[in-house]
Amino acid sequence: MASRYHEVYQGWKHDPLGFWKTAAAEIDWISTSDTIFNPDMGQYGRWFPDWECNTCYNCLDRHVERGRPGQPALIYDSPITGKKASYSYAELLEEVQAMACVLADKGLQKGDRAIIYMPMIPQAVMAMLACARLGVIHSVVFGGFAAHELATRIDDAAPKAIIAASCGIEPGRVIAYKPLIDAAIEQSTKKPSVCLVFQREELAGEMQEGRDFDLGELQAQARAAGRTIAPTPVKASDPLYILYTSGTTGQPKGVVRDNGGHMVALKWTMKNLYDIEPGEVFWAASDVGWVVGHSYICYAPLLHGCTTVVFEGKPVGTPDAGVFWRVVADHGVVSLFTAPTAFRAIRKEDPDGKFIEQYDLSQFRSLFLAGERADPETVNWAIDQLQVPVIDHWWQTETGWCIAGNPLGLGQLPVKPGSPTVPMPGYDVQVLDDLGHVLGTNTLGNIVVKLPLPPGCLPTLWNADKRFFDAYLAEFPGYYKSADAGIIDDDGYVSILARTDDIINVAGHRLSTGGMEEVLACHPDVAECAVIGIADKLKGQLPCGFVVLKAGVERPHEEIEKELVKLVRDRIGPVAAFKIAITVARLPKTRSGKILRGTMRHIADGESYKVPATIDDPAILDEISEALKSHGISV
Repeated sequence: MASRYHEVYQGWKHDPLGFWKTAAAEIDWISTSDTIFNPDMGQYGRWFPDWECNTCYNCLDRHVERGRPGQPALIYDSPITGKKASYSYAELLEEVQAMACVLADKGLQKGDRAIIYMPMIPQAVMAMLACARLGVIHSVVFGGFAAHELATRIDDAAPKAIIAASCGIEPGRVIAYKPLIDAAIEQSTKKPSVCLVFQREELAGEMQEGRDFDLGELQAQARAAGRTIAPTPVKASDPLYILYTSGTTGQPKGVVRDNGGHMVALKWTMKNLYDIEPGEVFWAASDVGWVVGHSYICYAPLLHGCTTVVFEGKPVGTPDAGVFWRVVADHGVVSLFTAPTAFRAIRKEDPDGKFIEQYDLSQFRSLFLAGERADPETVNWAIDQLQVPVIDHWWQTETGWCIAGNPLGLGQLPVKPGSPTVPMPGYDVQVLDDLGHVLGTNTLGNIVVKLPLPPGCLPTLWNADKRFFDAYLAEFPGYYKSADAGIIDDDGYVSILARTDDIINVAGHRLSTGGMEEVLACHPDVAECAVIGIADKLKGQLPCGFVVLKAGVERPHEEIEKELVKLVRDRIGPVAAFKIAITVARLPKTRSGKILRGTMRHIADGESYKVPATIDDPAILDEISEALKSHGISV
């Protein structure tokens, strides 16, 4: 069908308040007013400022009341433990109410904070919704985070409670959470008064008398007693959660998400962007510790009346590169949302798509990628293998939902591999030079969004208004700085080419590392790659490419590396000065799959660095250091 995108986007531009008022009709409000947006509140204005609502009610109660009590709301699938479970909307509401009663019994009330420290189990989503029900502000910290990093978040959020699991389970190992929690509380200055621990049978945690309580036991007691608790009315502008994202100074930034605008934006995306109907199964293969998990495992699917999947596993190795297709087939998933890194891993292990052929994917109709730039090679491979639309879309922890994408629900636009397509309604995306001047089409510059940001985006940082202003609004007055660099082409398509600090300066030429990665990824033997700029006395910086080869490639590495250097020279030209290609077994990544290019750059330049708290395996950094030395680069 012809896309309605341009008509809808222009409709938003013509009447932004009317657009969001219409979208807000999809949410059940406790009270409303005529004020859709107050430009004088907060840092750049606030949406639905004096409206009242409850997010948990919109995710659960209203569906139970209106015909969905028996429909599955949440499916749990853990190839690591071999366990599966399904909760209907009525059952999930019962569990959430029981957990909310436990929290209320321990003194938690509207405006208090609770840190949730759990792996990918149903209780993590229940805890988020139980907090939302009470007006308690949750802050999910990725399970297994180091004690020091957890302590910094405790001190910033000052939580009354920690809601945790006793352990997390990775392929081949069990990670005890309780010792990490105890060490974090010991280090912190703002001690939580209570710690509620869900004891997993794989490894129970030792409990401290008077502070620690068995969450599962208390929740079961409340459920058995048939206890209920009413949703607490909160203002639309009240915080729903705090989500910490890494800060350049080492102090994490607490991104605040409000209740009302968040619901309005996420509900709008489910039909218009993802083309999902209520009752369908939507799977975001992320983690609740990341923003994708907040938005599209927990909140958006439940707001829309869908079934969401909580998956405790990996794209490869649990047990193989076919696990995603097994989950899609078993549970009738119609749309999958995951990171490009996951698909690069699957492609590396199963380049011919043999696992895909083993499963019935007849109901599967779309794949969405976000979290890191989706290189054209990976996108094209996925399109060829799956024969469904593969949609790259761009957004950030700060925005909470898509900035630029291809809105399937409005009618798919032509795909340009390497571009996440076009701005969504609410986002006036522009490209500026370093002095703040608007650049023409196809010119590399700073990607910004004209203020105000739409509903659902961060209004500020937790207890840090000045830091929010300095980090996002100060450099380009009137705009939100994304810290991404890219271009907008003649068709209005946005391309994100790098973080602004990944634009390298080679003998006065500003070059995108993302553009070079695109070229390296075209090589038939390359599974994934990363390009960084390393310091050079003559040219300022030189590009250095790291490549991971596909499974089964047995050619000499030196031969492949020479081909890669020639490939970049042929495609981009001598101006790139690309002479260093290094084969490695793996790339350092965060647990959400983002490649740690900045840390690699520090190693290559011989600079001191802090091991990122989010790193999947710190040992990889030593491997990168050795690989650089083997190519004559002193680190």
